[in-house]
Amino acid sequence: MTTTGTVTADRQQRKTFEGVVVSARMDKTRVVKVTRQVRHPFYEKVQRISRKFYVHDEENKSREGDLVEIMSTRPLSKTKRWRLVRVVGSEGAAKKG
Repeated sequence: MTTTGTVTADRQQRKTFEGVVVSARMDKTRVVKVTRQVRHPFYEKVQRISRKFYVHDEENKSREGDLVEIMSTRPLSKTKRWRLVRVVGSEGAAKKG
């Protein structure tokens, strides 16, 4: 029914975020904090909203403080719905930004 080209097109439409790894204590699981700015609908003040996501890191290649890109995926456990796409920056780069 679907070809290889459409499967990659579907994957590209998944939600992606960039965030900072705040916990790397679990095996193959990272906690990533994603911070974004949202304008309040009535008061129109810009607010910073942060949220934590449990992310699957198969190779344990990210460390605490790293800036990473995550993508939504099928449920991998009770809390994990995201997977690690790539490590954008190291610990020093994440602390500067």
